[in-house]
This record gives sequence, structure tokens and C-alpha cells, in this order.
Amino acid sequence: MLRTLASRSVTVLSTALLLIGCTNTTPQKSENGQAGKVAPVAKERPGVPRSGEALFKQYCSPCHPDGGNVSDASRPLYGSVLRSNHITTPEDIVRIMRNPLSRMIRFDVSTLSDQDARAIAEYILATFNH
Repeated sequence: MLRTLASRSVTVLSTALLLIGCTNTTPQKSENGQAGKVAPVAKERPGVPRSGEALFKQYCSPCHPDGGNVSDASRPLYGSVLRSNHITTPEDIVRIMRNPLSRMIRFDVSTLSDQDARAIAEYILATFNH
């Protein structure tokens, strides 16, 4: 029963993420713990670089929690999968962010600077390298 409940929870979460899209917003919970309005994530402070981890959490983790992929399980961010698809450098990842494959949303330079995109790519390669 616990396994069934966990499976249903994953299905509901995946469906919710697909319906709201992978954006730079974070769901806010109401007093009863239910998801409510979607509020924007904290704004950048000009001139203050952000870490690849913080950027990944803001832009990528809704669709790629723990390096997985909620919309296409065959395309996680794990190093072994990336390498098998000849994705081995930050430039490879940035290229995909700019011109995505599958169902991934596009992150153009007006949404994510080249510096921030590279920081995310370096974080992915360093963090999910298994």
C-alpha cells in the first residue's frame, strides 16, 4: 500500500509540474499545506554572481529533481547518460539549454545569461557525474 501511495504521489507531482511548466517560479503553500498561488523566485541582485547550484534550483530542479527528468525519464542529467549521448562539456549542456531536445523548455539569453547558463552546466557535470 505504501508503494502504491508513493507511486501515486510521484504521478501527481509529475503531472502538476507538466501542467504548470518548468519555470522560475516556486509554488507557495497555504496554511493547510496545500499548494496555492505560484510566486516568483527571489530576484537577482545586479552585479552579484549566483552559484550554479542556486541557478539550477531556480530554473532546472522543477523538471530535473535530483538530476532526474519528470517529463522524459530517458533523459536524466546523470553523467553516464549524458556521456552516452556525447554531452560531456558545459558548452554541450548550454547548447541544449538554448536549443532543447524533447519536451524541455528553451532558455534563451534573455532568460538566462551565458554566464549563468555555464554555471548551471558546470554544476550539472560536477553534481550528477555518476
